[in-house]
Formats: sequence, structure tokens, C-alpha cells
Amino acid sequence: MQVNKIAWDDTVLPFQLDKADIRGRVARLDGVLDGILKQHDYPAPVEALVAEMALLTALIGQTIKLRWKLSLQVQSNGPVRMIATDYYGPEKEGEPARIRAYASYDADRVDAKAAPMSLIGDGYFAVLIDQGPDMQPYQGIAPLNRESLCAAAQGYFAQSEQLPTRFHVTFGKSTEAGGVEHWRAGGVMLQHMPKASPFASGEGGSGEGGVLMAQDLVDGDDAENWNRANILLDSAEELEMIGPSVSPTDLLFRLFHEEDVRVYDAQPVKFGCTCSEERVRSSLSIYSRKDIATMTTEEGRVTADCQFCGAHYDLDPATLGFEAEKPADGGE
Repeated sequence: MQVNKIAWDDTVLPFQLDKADIRGRVARLDGVLDGILKQHDYPAPVEALVAEMALLTALIGQTIKLRWKLSLQVQSNGPVRMIATDYYGPEKEGEPARIRAYASYDADRVDAKAAPMSLIGDGYFAVLIDQGPDMQPYQGIAPLNRESLCAAAQGYFAQSEQLPTRFHVTFGKSTEAGGVEHWRAGGVMLQHMPKASPFASGEGGSGEGGVLMAQDLVDGDDAENWNRANILLDSAEELEMIGPSVSPTDLLFRLFHEEDVRVYDAQPVKFGCTCSEERVRSSLSIYSRKDIATMTTEEGRVTADCQFCGAHYDLDPATLGFEAEKPADGGE
């Protein structure tokens, strides 16, 4: 049965609170999550972690430029070893951005009824921005926070970027009248406009182990504005975040009408993977014929599966590596 599409599903809406000197984004994900999660048979708590990570990726990724790539990654020593997401900026203005995600986990250590964050151990939250050929990628990391993946992302922005940042999100399985059960997610991101923080050159913050927190980075009027905006955001209800009745613009004006909220053009997003046979061949082009032989199956083929979308590639080993034979016309 077809899931009903709501006009603001799979969009990210940027906004600004002029009085508070705060910028932000509202995201609604529906088809994106369906595209990501239907590729895998994750246990429910793993699905929840991937959904939260995809929502964070949409909220953070909206700021990158055309054709840039944002990657988020969680590395953990818990049952969920890794969650990786990619956000590909639009090729042209007005086109959708693309998001993909997957999780790596130890199935025998995952309790299907466990709280999602109980599956995340010690580790780190990483951000990588690829600006394209001939540009040095940016990478930053921060310790994981056992509270939530959102808290880990907030810690990253405070510690690595020294930008007060707040995420307020909700996600879960939803069933509309006459519809089928599917995942939906909605969230709001607040971020104080960049400026010199009072702790920019200090030693440590108020977080565990001296980690900087958002409240460490604002003082005076900025602290008052930041706290007020966060109190207003806390009043957002779950149905306002993901339900069909309240649009993102209505939500923003309900929450922040006294803050001179300014709304910009929404960015559409969709599920999308960049894997291809050409990319597989390129990744194997550094190997010799002898190396390729070690990757060859008993059936005499080299196979590869995309972790993100599940695409399966079946290739002739003679056409792979730097000693490859040129495929015959009409062949591989």
C-alpha cells in the first residue's frame, strides 16, 4: 500500500531568529527513511539509531555548498559498532540533496527490545566534509555521549567548532488512517551565530571530563537569548514535529513568533546512493592480477555489495585491477 506523501515530507527548512542572533533548521523525513531502512533488516533499536543519525545528517548537511559531501560517523565498542551517513549537496540550485546511511552491528549482542543507546558503547562522533577534487577534506571528532546521538552531535559542535548548538528531535514508526506502518522523523536544530566565545581559549568546560557544552560558549545577553530560545523549543510537541497537521512554518511561528523568525527556501532531500560498477572497478584498479585472484569466488567471479543500498556487483576478474584485460565489445 502506498504511503501518503505530505507536502513538507523530506524537506529541510532553514530559518533565523533575528532578535536572538540564532539560526536553525526544521527537518521532516519520511521517504528518505523508507529508502534507507528498507535496504536492511535491522532490529528495531538499530533502526531507531539509524533514523536519528539520518535526521541529524539532514539538519547538519543543509549548510554545505553545492556538490559538497558531508559524512557523519559513529564508532563504538558496543553491539552497534558503526553508523555511517552521507549527505550529498545538490548538483544544482533547486535540486534535492541525497542522503544514505547504514549500520554495522553484532547481531548476537543486540537485544531487539533494548533501549537504542544501550547498544552504543565508548567511542567517538566524527564529521567529515569533502569539498571536492583538489581540496583538503575537513575532519573533526568528539567523544560519544551516552545520552543520545543528538547529544554527541551537540558536544561535537561545542568542542570542535565552539558553536552553541541544540537538537530537538522525535522519530518512530507511524501509521496513518488506511495506511501502512512506516518510519517518520522530525527535528529542529538551533545554532548561535558564530562569534568569539567566552571559553574560546579557556581550559575545559562544564561537561563530563571537562568537555565544552553549549552553555559554556555564551554569556551576557547571548546566554539569555540562547536560554530563552531553548525553553521555547522545549515546548514543541511530538505531533507538531512529525504529524500531518502542522507545517514547519506554522511550528516555527508558534514557537518563535516573538523572536522575529525569518524563513528561507526549503531544501528537498531524498534517499540516494552513489555506488556504481564504475566505482567498484576504480576501487579495485590498484590491485594486481594476483591480488584479484584472492578475491575471486569458487564460481570464478569477483562480487561486491554496497552496504548503503544493497546493490550487488558481479564482475569478471580478468577485467579488474591494473593488469586488467580490456573487455570485449558488448561484454563487461
